[in-house]
Amino acid sequence: MVSNGNTEYSFRLKDCLLGAQMLFVAFGALVLVPLLTGLNPNVAFFTAGVGTLLFQLVTKRSVPIFLASSFAFIAPIIYGVQTWGIPATMCGLAASGFLYMGLALLIKIQGPQILERVLPTTITGPIVMVIGLMLANVAVFNALGKTGDGALQLVPESTALVISMASLGTTILVSLCGKGLLRLIPILCGIVVGYSLSLAYGIVDFTPVMNAPWFAVPNFVTPEWNWEAVLYIVPVAIAPAIEHVGDVLAIGAVTGKNYIKEPGVHRTMFGDGIATTFASLLGGPPNTTYSEVTGAVALTKSFNPGIMTWASIIAICLAFVGKLGALLGTIPLPVMGGILVLLFGTIVVVGMNSLVRAGQDLMEPRNLTIIAVILIFGVGGMSFSAGAFSLKGIGLAGIIGIVLNLILPKQRA
Repeated sequence: MVSNGNTEYSFRLKDCLLGAQMLFVAFGALVLVPLLTGLNPNVAFFTAGVGTLLFQLVTKRSVPIFLASSFAFIAPIIYGVQTWGIPATMCGLAASGFLYMGLALLIKIQGPQILERVLPTTITGPIVMVIGLMLANVAVFNALGKTGDGALQLVPESTALVISMASLGTTILVSLCGKGLLRLIPILCGIVVGYSLSLAYGIVDFTPVMNAPWFAVPNFVTPEWNWEAVLYIVPVAIAPAIEHVGDVLAIGAVTGKNYIKEPGVHRTMFGDGIATTFASLLGGPPNTTYSEVTGAVALTKSFNPGIMTWASIIAICLAFVGKLGALLGTIPLPVMGGILVLLFGTIVVVGMNSLVRAGQDLMEPRNLTIIAVILIFGVGGMSFSAGAFSLKGIGLAGIIGIVLNLILPKQRA
């Protein structure tokens, strides 16, 4: 690979606006996860900023990557918050960060290829699909103006459909037809159009914004131990851990550097793990590398990792703007619902695509068994209980997939 520009770290005042631009690209996706899951958007800004700085520290400030809210954990966070509350859910998310760190150690000892041997696509692909499929009803209910469980009608259905379909249509059009920087922010564009329509219909209440202070310390939440949450959430981390390697390869292709070797994917994985655990210790969503920002790096040819330091500092500063979190909280459900129809469907397609690209015969009995069991256990909500011990849904599906992969005999050549 040949480098296309300066990739050395340099922290310069003149890069401040470039850093703000990178954060702007990440903004829509960053705030979407806390708004959907009941977490605090201001905390998400803070943990994304500090998490990226921690990542830079671990990776010797050599990789121009920004870390923020991970979509892969939306389903388990929603379930966890409803079932055990936010503190217990944070315990499971913190454990996911430790899983990343454990995988980083394994990669350091055995090399990156160990991930494909231990966690093949026949496990990670269907797990990703389950994440999207489990959330399908949440997207539809929100698009219809209902709460995530469909129990309450918060916005008249006819009004909600106009707003949600406008949000969906805008997101699709921008992602397909947008040029330059615009194409990197389809979610943000969808939110802006949907929110504008919501204002026209008079369904936005600005009272929380008026009452919120300009400066406020984010509402941090500390974890509390809950082994059920750990067992439920940790298997979800398997898929984004594998995707992390792909993200590192992608940013390497953009900058012309081999980050798998230097600083090493074990360092990038470890940095991702520390960022995720740190976020969970304060009540923020797990962090992950953002492909939108990678696209912005490619578009602007801004390869200096110091730009991401500026993005992190600005994110941390925004975390203390109380009115920003209050304003984000006024976004009506139909706006989110329209975007989520595309987003959750995309997650399913990503899982399907990984299976297709693996080039394996999915009808081969061993592969068929593993994939089928993971999908049905995960989407169907299969559960297993023994006394106080309980394991269900995607957590059980992931663990069963790993066990089947270990015990089922491989096809003879």
